[in-house]
Amino acid sequence: QVQLVESGGGLVQAGGSLRLSCAASGSIRRLNNMGWYRQPPGEQRELVARITSDGTTNYADSVKGRFTISRGNAKTTVYLQMNSLKPEDTAIYYCAANILDVGFNADDYWGQGTQVTVSS
Repeated sequence: QVQLVESGGGLVQAGGSLRLSCAASGSIRRLNNMGWYRQPPGEQRELVARITSDGTTNYADSVKGRFTISRGNAKTTVYLQMNSLKPEDTAIYYCAANILDVGFNADDYWGQGTQVTVSS
């Protein structure tokens, strides 16, 4: 069984920073793309940032220059460094990953979500 566990959310003032972490565990053969999505109150889930297995990144226009996605050395952890936070960044943030398990089954997995609240 594969699990993604996020941590690092919280309450921060506008202009502040937070770092989100997501650790993958379980019967993993290979982690492919990993990413962060967010769902603001009353809105649909949207892509924030994504990183491929070779390190290529892409970002939503709204976070370019403020957020940075990266992977840990073991490639089973993904981080989201969020700087210059704005109230409109308030959302539940979800980690997602495309994972090939030991049975050679590839599927998309999601974390449970972590709340980020930015006060003005």
